[in-house]
Amino acid sequence: MRLVGPNGEQVGIVRVEQAMQLAREHDLDLVEVAPMARPPVVKLMDYGKFKYEAAQKARESRRNQSNTVIKEMKLRPKIDDHDYETKKGHVLRFLKGGDKVKITIMFRGREQSRPELGVNLLRRLAEDVQEYATVESPPKQEGRNMLMILAPTRKKTEARADQKVERDRKAAQRAADAEADKVYEAKQRAAAAPTRKKKGPADNMDPDIDV
Repeated sequence: MRLVGPNGEQVGIVRVEQAMQLAREHDLDLVEVAPMARPPVVKLMDYGKFKYEAAQKARESRRNQSNTVIKEMKLRPKIDDHDYETKKGHVLRFLKGGDKVKITIMFRGREQSRPELGVNLLRRLAEDVQEYATVESPPKQEGRNMLMILAPTRKKTEARADQKVERDRKAAQRAADAEADKVYEAKQRAAAAPTRKKKGPADNMDPDIDV
């Protein structure tokens, strides 16, 4: 078998007995890492530590894994400008959140004979959101509908991090505004409070006494 040392160094091809003797001398485990190789590859390692580090890496990978969600936005081929801007705003919000968006153009009646309306609308939307998305699936007809899928240009983990920063910024701004309001109200109360005239020596004299 081919033996690899604890630090990844190549020891060479050794007999099983020799490898086991080295493992006992170093107080390590002898782990087969490539059983299908010829000859098989074994490594000297602390197997308990190896399993712990592997579990840590697996947990970190799951934590960082982005579960991409596909949102859907439906449009009509003859949508008016106001509704288009509203729908585009929703699409941008989904993309900035790190989600894919499936755009569905719904044709009715005679509209089905004008597929170019759907293609032009989808191209217009793709151009309007190109800063935040790429076209993952170009426009294609499926029955009465036409579909296009937009993919966000940023990963969901990055989008979430930015959203957290923005939430923290807004929370800090609200706290600062609330503190400023308190200071302003305190000043207003102080200005509205009646002022007492400070008595001087003349105030204590009898008005009937001639000076």
